[in-house]
Amino acid sequence: MTAQTVQTVQVDLYPMQEIDGWEEFLEDGEGYLKTAVGAHARRRDIFTPEILYNIIAMAIEKFVMAALMRHGALPCNHTMGDLVMAMDTTFPDSMGDIREKLLELDKYQEICDLDTYLIRPPDMDEIPLMLNLANRLRALIVGKLL
Repeated sequence: MTAQTVQTVQVDLYPMQEIDGWEEFLEDGEGYLKTAVGAHARRRDIFTPEILYNIIAMAIEKFVMAALMRHGALPCNHTMGDLVMAMDTTFPDSMGDIREKLLELDKYQEICDLDTYLIRPPDMDEIPLMLNLANRLRALIVGKLL
């Protein structure tokens, strides 16, 4: 029996250069979230749960992209799963229970594969939970990660 040699590679870790435009993503996230909050409070006759879900999802995506770009990172794609994976890689152990709640949002729209395309609109009573999640993510990103 021969002993195997394990080689290790030392990699210098250094901060990545930020990606220009991250501030615009943060601003867009703020705008989407403000729109969703106002629409939910005052315009439920026009803004259906499906529309509100999509506006909230856009806010979340913009907040995540701002944080990632600020730290020189990008997700592979833009599903909630991909955004969470990129956040986990860039900011290990930072999201706490927000992580699982973001992943749950993918159950409403599974639209990446045309063969298994699925949309399940949320109920209006689920929207406050989504708004709370977006606000918690915003607070984490603005307060700790930028």
